[in-house]
Amino acid sequence: MALPLDSIRVLDLTRALAGPFCTMCLGDFGADVIKVESLPKGDMTRAWGPFDQDIAAYYLSINRNKRDLAINFRDPEGLEVVRKLAREVDVLVENFKPGRTDEMGLGYEKLKKDNPKLIYASITGFGRDGPYGEWPGLDQIAQGMSGVMSVTGWPGGEPTRAGVPFGDVGAGMWAAMGICAAVAQRHVTGEGQRVETSLLGSLIGMLNVQGQRYLSANDVPGLGGNFHMAAYPYGTCQASDGQLNVGAPTQDLWERLCGVLGIEELIEHPDYVDNDKRMENRDALCERLNKRFHTDTAINWTHKLVKAGIPAGPVYTMDKVFADPHVLHQKMIEEVEHPQLGQINLIANPLRIDAFKNGSIRTPPPALGEQSREVLAEYGFAESEIEALVESGAVGVA
Repeated sequence: MALPLDSIRVLDLTRALAGPFCTMCLGDFGADVIKVESLPKGDMTRAWGPFDQDIAAYYLSINRNKRDLAINFRDPEGLEVVRKLAREVDVLVENFKPGRTDEMGLGYEKLKKDNPKLIYASITGFGRDGPYGEWPGLDQIAQGMSGVMSVTGWPGGEPTRAGVPFGDVGAGMWAAMGICAAVAQRHVTGEGQRVETSLLGSLIGMLNVQGQRYLSANDVPGLGGNFHMAAYPYGTCQASDGQLNVGAPTQDLWERLCGVLGIEELIEHPDYVDNDKRMENRDALCERLNKRFHTDTAINWTHKLVKAGIPAGPVYTMDKVFADPHVLHQKMIEEVEHPQLGQINLIANPLRIDAFKNGSIRTPPPALGEQSREVLAEYGFAESEIEALVESGAVGVA
């Protein structure tokens, strides 16, 4: 079965995380993604450790299923190569500071005149216009300004960044979703369109109930630690060997939990008789529950609770995540042959679609300029032209 975006050609002018994550998603779905990197060093993530030999884990994590074209963006001939490709592809994705692509002759208004079917996607820190339109953006800045940090951390502590760069990853996913929607609409209209998102917008778009609490009830949520904001027991508990998460937010699950823990007397206790009371007396109840949980291991309690129909699971470190038998069974990690590193493990696309029958990872993250010659040949450059571009330094090859 062909992959969903099998016929779609993507020119990827992005670097760092949000843009490359977007184009990696498109590549997973079968798009021919040409990652254009700036000479001499390429994507900045190539220099961010830790490293496997001399290849950055950061770069490996977000650049599978792509081909690589190395360009000297300071060379007019190099820029003209990019413009030629942009006039022929289906999708262009960029995350330059607003206005920079116009300066390079790669702005949307210019390109759509030559390529009216072009879908032009931009990822910025704050959006292209408005009071902060020209501000540079990074994930943690967006986490702070979106309110995400204000609800992450322990009560009495400081607002805390999330351990995963959700602003970058979220913006990449929103952009990929918008591009797929634009591809679908183009089948009807025959025309491309502009697709935009930002790090700030992506996080505000995912605030869901935390944001709606303020919009609907003027309620400003604060730091909640590892407890749910509206129900208890729902959060972390302390077993003998570490933490586990337990979810018993309904009355039925609460009563089952009491049965598993052998504390049935608490079911009708006036301090815990319903969710309002359990929330009111959460700290005292948490202490009682932890006394029971501390008598066995997190994984043993997990099995007991799940058997009773209560959602639960241990809190893992990364080594335990990737050794977990269910993670392995679900093929959340896939192997691919890398020309320098040999067989490497990469995190797989988490979607399960029929077209992924043979897995989601087809090719490893490319070396800088690894496919420069073949890409240019496919886009109509003669062999003599390609060699001249390489000789002049306008194009780089691995």
